[in-house]
Amino acid sequence: MLFFLTTQPLWVSAAILVGLSTALAMVGPALVRRFVALERLTTNNEIAGFKFATIGVLYAVLLAFAIILVWEKFSNAETTVAQEAGAAETIYRLSYGLAGDSATELRATLSTYLTVVGTDDWLAMNRGMPGGSPSARQGLDALYITLIRAHAAQPGNAPVVTEILHQLDLMTQARRTRLVASEGTVPNVIWLVLFGGAVLTVVFTFFFGTHSLPAQTAMTALLSLLIFSELLTIVMIDRPFSGAIKVEPRPLADVLADFGTKAGTTKQPSQQQP
Repeated sequence: MLFFLTTQPLWVSAAILVGLSTALAMVGPALVRRFVALERLTTNNEIAGFKFATIGVLYAVLLAFAIILVWEKFSNAETTVAQEAGAAETIYRLSYGLAGDSATELRATLSTYLTVVGTDDWLAMNRGMPGGSPSARQGLDALYITLIRAHAAQPGNAPVVTEILHQLDLMTQARRTRLVASEGTVPNVIWLVLFGGAVLTVVFTFFFGTHSLPAQTAMTALLSLLIFSELLTIVMIDRPFSGAIKVEPRPLADVLADFGTKAGTTKQPSQQQP
């Protein structure tokens, strides 16, 4: 159910989680008032108010913790994509240290990999596929194979190849971090407490006694609207690469576009004769 809400457009998720929950909460005070007399509800207002304040504080702390947790993970996911793009650009620049066809092959393989990552890998993460896209894994394997072949053909380029391998390792680690982040952050037990606490907090307001039932219904609706709006925020950014609010592959696309600019305007530097 949570994955379904995450992958839907924002208005659909908001209508289901916030709209439907608030509508049900508005029915609660009237339903309780039909079976419990107003005098009995009013008698317990003082004690119920003290208990409600305690429940509200405890639940607010949990909500704040969950929001901070998912927001930090979302921000980290953006940073991870930027680091992946930075490593790719460094590899492209270092490829000019290789000679002949090896440099051209490495740049072409890197461009192909980034293209596949920005399409297939992002689509796989959006669909919740563990491990990402098989074509992206194959593209990453092709990068390693290309680089190892270049080293075997040109042993004299060992320092350059070593640094390129280091950057490729960084890019691989960033991709693995990205794939792990795409599976979500909040554990199932915390989801249970979050939604259970939301229901408990809203239902608790049904047992207050006010002389104006419409006023009590409006207050309950506003509380439900606030709580479930915050839950909607957590649900929508828990998976940083899925749904309406997600991290886009823009840094990788910008680097790929920069590759095209360099290919059209820059020639591989040649060694000067002494």
